[in-house]
Amino acid sequence: QVQSVESGGGLVQAGDSLRLSCAAGESSFNINAMGWYRQAPGKQRELVAAMTKSGHTIYDDSVKGRFTISRENAKNTVYLQMDSLKPQDTAVYYCNPSYCSGSECYSTRDSWGRGTQVTVSS
Repeated sequence: QVQSVESGGGLVQAGDSLRLSCAAGESSFNINAMGWYRQAPGKQRELVAAMTKSGHTIYDDSVKGRFTISRENAKNTVYLQMDSLKPQDTAVYYCNPSYCSGSECYSTRDSWGRGTQVTVSS
């Protein structure tokens, strides 16, 4: 069962930056988009950012202007640069191949990796 492998999380203070990395676990050729999702305690998993194969990006309003998604197709890797972190960004971050239509994206893989924990202290 193919799963993504996320890394780069950690404990930081508000205003700091982190860069998350994700190895998708499959060739980017068949991937329409790659998405970063997060799940905070007691909350549902939500889309944070996504990038389509053509380079179109989608961001949740809460991270616009602070987070930047990028991908390196040759390495089947996607990144999430997170700047000006806030305590409300605290969550486990996951990535998965996704399908995007307009501003709506959803994971196309049923299984999820372990994610990477991001904790932002105030």
